[in-house]
Amino acid sequence: MSLTLAQMAVEVLRTADGREKTALSRRHAATWQAARAAGSALPLGRACPPDRPARPDLPRLLDPRDVPRRRPGSAQGRLAMLHAVAHIELNAVDLHWDIIARFTDTSLPPGFYDDWVTAADEESKHFNLLCDCLEEMGSHYGALPAHAGMWRAAEDTAHDLMARLAVVPMVLEARGLDVTPGMIALFEGAGMSSAVAALRVIYAEEVHHVAYGAKWFHFLCGRHDLDPREAFHDLVRRHFHGRLKPPFNEEKRAEAGLPPDFYWPLAGAAAARG
Repeated sequence: MSLTLAQMAVEVLRTADGREKTALSRRHAATWQAARAAGSALPLGRACPPDRPARPDLPRLLDPRDVPRRRPGSAQGRLAMLHAVAHIELNAVDLHWDIIARFTDTSLPPGFYDDWVTAADEESKHFNLLCDCLEEMGSHYGALPAHAGMWRAAEDTAHDLMARLAVVPMVLEARGLDVTPGMIALFEGAGMSSAVAALRVIYAEEVHHVAYGAKWFHFLCGRHDLDPREAFHDLVRRHFHGRLKPPFNEEKRAEAGLPPDFYWPLAGAAAARG
């Protein structure tokens, strides 16, 4: 019997090894996309996603305050930076499958699932590109400690789809648009062509992921007759533990559907909780 899309999502979430998780993610994405291309769709179904996705024994996960500071001017610092980005991308794979499985009680068009399956597939590709870079440098994912707080945004928004969209793609992934150009320049300066190529792919495709968040956030605001800007500010203040830090990549944020009046009023403002 074929799996439903929600069951596929949970299967990915319950797979621990990063390479195995992303291979499964890409297979399930291809299955969904092939069905849609044939003019049909797999049933969404219902499934129970885990509170936390399965993870390998390594990397060792530390409190954010305990993760060693990266010094990007050194080879070890650049290695640590790539390792940190790989960790972010692996978490993003789980976040995108989790949004599919966790909110099946919300009636949404098939396009919602098209977008997040595509995003999960692309994040899987990103993780593997970065793992290839780490291995080229004589290392591997898991060789260094990593940030233990990456799943906190998922836990804090597990009850509210609009909050999930506001915090994950529209804040956390939008932050990637701000910082990735500087990383690309850093690795260009070090002559690390494989890392530059990987980061360029990530940079181009992350714009789409932020745009998916903005699109579906606006869709739900329209459904509930909410002002999108006011709703975004309220949800970020309640559910984001951190600060929105300039400088912002206003051009790419605008391309993704995030105008300045969404994020500038929150710049430097501490979250209300946490």
